[in-house]
Amino acid sequence: MYTRNPSTTRATMPRRRTRRPWVAVPLALAAAALVAACGGPSYAGGSAASSSVPAPEATGAVVASAATGLGTILVDGKGRTVYDFANDTGTTSTCNGGCAENWHPVAAPDTLPSSVPDVTGALGSTTRDDGSEQLTVAGHPVYTFEGDKAPGQTNGNGITVDGGLWTVVSPAGSPVTGDSGSSSAAY
Repeated sequence: MYTRNPSTTRATMPRRRTRRPWVAVPLALAAAALVAACGGPSYAGGSAASSSVPAPEATGAVVASAATGLGTILVDGKGRTVYDFANDTGTTSTCNGGCAENWHPVAAPDTLPSSVPDVTGALGSTTRDDGSEQLTVAGHPVYTFEGDKAPGQTNGNGITVDGGLWTVVSPAGSPVTGDSGSSSAAY
């Protein structure tokens, strides 16, 4: 133990080392990463893709078919699930403005392919209110969902919002009914 000499000033006194809890920082970072990884969807009626089904791969094609927990569905070139809006009539999109901020219209390519492997619905396009061209499958405009954060997620399936029902699309271009059984949260 150190005994103080009366002639010693505070500046010349040896400092005591204190232990800092550095272990807490990595533990806090690990906990934050775990919470972020386990966070679920924030949209009601949605269903995440089954964890036993691999996420569809990005193909670069305008659309492709993919096996999911809901069956075989259409995905865009990035592997994101493609949806149909029940309120759309024919090739006319009724999802504009705020609706289109959550349900992104799938852009039609400048040149539509005459066919896509494993996709039986006829591909076409429609002109949206903003003048952009949107892809249609079997005569229906198609969208991706803001709530799907990764390929293979189907969080928008079965949601009734913006005045109508949203469903994933089959390779034939028809709505896919069914639920993968996930829990849902508030939209």
